[in-house]
Amino acid sequence: MAKKAQINFEKCKGCDLCIAICPVGAIHKSGKGNKKGFDYIEIEFEKCNGCGACYIICPDCCIDIIEK
Repeated sequence: MAKKAQINFEKCKGCDLCIAICPVGAIHKSGKGNKKGFDYIEIEFEKCNGCGACYIICPDCCIDIIEK
């Protein structure tokens, strides 16, 4: 099974650190607000290589690396 990043969008504050660090461009803004009103990110599973860079840099622990 391949490793992929998964977002908890309710915890995401839209800081964009994960977008900046993703080496394959798999992360982008959703254009939608969560319950707190933040424009959270979305991850394109097809592009994600499971490297974990986003998991490491996320200051709010919104991203997990899962077996997909």
